[in-house]
Amino acid sequence: MTDLTLGGRIVGADGTSEFGHVEIESGRISRLTADHQPSGAIGDPRWTILPGFVDIHVHGGGGHTMTTGDPDAVVSAATFHRRHGTTTTLVSLVTAPPDDLLGAIGRIADLLAGEAPVVRTQIAGIHLEGPFLATSRCGAQNPTHMIDPDPELLRELIDAGRGGAPGARSRVRVVTIAPERPGALVAIGQIVEAGVIPAVGHTDATYEQTVAAIDAGATIATHLANAMPPLHHREPGPIGACLESPDVLCELILDGHHLHPAMVAVASRAKGDGGIALITDAISATGTGDGRYALGSLDVDVVGGVARLTEGGSLAGSTLTTEAAFAYALECGLSIGAASRAASLNPARALGLDGEIGSIEVGKRADLVILDDAMSVLAVLVGGVVVEGGL
Repeated sequence: MTDLTLGGRIVGADGTSEFGHVEIESGRISRLTADHQPSGAIGDPRWTILPGFVDIHVHGGGGHTMTTGDPDAVVSAATFHRRHGTTTTLVSLVTAPPDDLLGAIGRIADLLAGEAPVVRTQIAGIHLEGPFLATSRCGAQNPTHMIDPDPELLRELIDAGRGGAPGARSRVRVVTIAPERPGALVAIGQIVEAGVIPAVGHTDATYEQTVAAIDAGATIATHLANAMPPLHHREPGPIGACLESPDVLCELILDGHHLHPAMVAVASRAKGDGGIALITDAISATGTGDGRYALGSLDVDVVGGVARLTEGGSLAGSTLTTEAAFAYALECGLSIGAASRAASLNPARALGLDGEIGSIEVGKRADLVILDDAMSVLAVLVGGVVVEGGL
């Protein structure tokens, strides 16, 4: 028996969009139809039905920071972002002393082993954005604690994500690293061997050093162009290497401040529909208004919705939601199909979750976002259950 049938403009995995119906049974998509009106369907031709958004880079939101690993704060931030369509997320930690990172990872691993519904379905793991980064490209992170990759520490960080269960898969899913750091290539190999995804970011690497990191197994560019040297015609650097490689997924912060719309166009055309991912890089200030906040150990001032370090003025993450990033992607000229892939399928595939989520296909979990005709979130479904908004 069908649990729920939704009608609207469905954005498919192939990028097409047309009016149809999504039938849901036992939390999964059981049928997609375009040629008849199922009885009991709920729908509106003005609705756009998308796969749930997948944000692989978020530090907090709704006044809550994820960076300490505090379980209540992590769940509250994830719940905030779910209201804006994010049905799967990674918890991103920033550079900190090793003991602080180990403690945060352990707390999150314990949380993910629990029974909280928002945790079971939404939080897919941990992203370590540090400490193996370049101090020259520290961005809004504390350079005091940035260090060269250390094999023993790296092992401890990954093992902490196992939550005290030796042999279990680590909840650490992504580690960002600067390729020019001594020992970086060995560390990337170690990360790959542990079943974790290496990412390139916060780096002053040359083109050649970045290519070497990609050859060693790096498959994500952490917020492309931000905290990296600019693209130059004689020294393409990490931007050129990541845009060139078909194996690298390039994260983009589409808030109108981190990237010029022309750069968004360059990246999307260079990478194609499968090579970019919309991220928020959101901090605790997201959704709470202007004021002073903290990102890790550093103070951040938010003025006019733009977050910058109190000292130095560097951009400090964002106050972005995936809902807003998706809308801005359309303003930058991406088709609705390309924007949907960048917000859902591409990051899901990077995490190896595309068999379960990321697109509207029969058999996949019914994680869905329904937008109204103004491209605002009307409702969010997780496993076929309406968890945000109303229909």
